[in-house]
Amino acid sequence: MAELDAVRPIRTIGADHVALREQVLAELRRRIVDGEYREGERLTETRVADDLGVSRNPVREALRVVEAEGFVEILPRRGAVVTTLDETAVRDLFAVREQLETLAAGQAAERATPSGIAGLRALIDEAAAATAAGDLDRVAELNSDFHRTVLEVSDNRWLQSMSAALYDHVHRVFRTGAAHRAPHSLDEHTRLVDAIEAANPTEATNAARLHVQAAAQAALPPHN
Repeated sequence: MAELDAVRPIRTIGADHVALREQVLAELRRRIVDGEYREGERLTETRVADDLGVSRNPVREALRVVEAEGFVEILPRRGAVVTTLDETAVRDLFAVREQLETLAAGQAAERATPSGIAGLRALIDEAAAATAAGDLDRVAELNSDFHRTVLEVSDNRWLQSMSAALYDHVHRVFRTGAAHRAPHSLDEHTRLVDAIEAANPTEATNAARLHVQAAAQAALPPHN
């Protein structure tokens, strides 16, 4: 009996529920980020549960998480409403991006491995192909993947943890202007990777700063 106990799985109860909860959260977040659930749209538990073909319990949990991440706001008598990225929110987003990405770029230049640089180059190549094909949804995905990979190459776990939800919001902003930004973004990403590969933290930091500032200028109206 002791031998049987030794090989028996320790805990399986609720495993399916945990997997379902994570799937619901990921899909809810994706629909908001990709614009399927639009800014200002009301998301009741019943409506989302019907859309996803699940019960209301995992939806309720997912809505709490995306509220904490800033994707929905819980309003009295209305429930969850998809947040609107107004000018102030977008300016704040880019202010945070500039601080995080310049730090990540400088540390990536100091810590990058050949495989990390190769991964960044591969993402640029994929983005170039997607841009040429006019696949703007894929371009937006690859843009977020690129910036997350720079964070990984920086080998700073605190930056990676702090930026987990940030790039979903960046994705929301980028996809609305992807047609205009895509070619410029490719050139800016290339300059950033060149500086990282050259192990030049100063140039990498500057390339990251100029990239974020250019993206902000494209996303925001002129600030008088």
